[in-house]
Amino acid sequence: MDSTECESCWYYDYDEEYDAWVCLMDLDEDEVYRIESAHSRHCPFYRQGDDYTLARRQ
Repeated sequence: MDSTECESCWYYDYDEEYDAWVCLMDLDEDEVYRIESAHSRHCPFYRQGDDYTLARRQ
């Protein structure tokens, strides 16, 4: 997956407990495997979040 795609995704957020940026989408093992092994590096769960919508979530 393209990391710039993740950085603008609605589900990408900072987790203070892990001290890391994580995907908040609740994926099971099969979905993670399908995304990682896909030839196209586009996440099917990607949802565009601009700076304003992401700031309103916080």
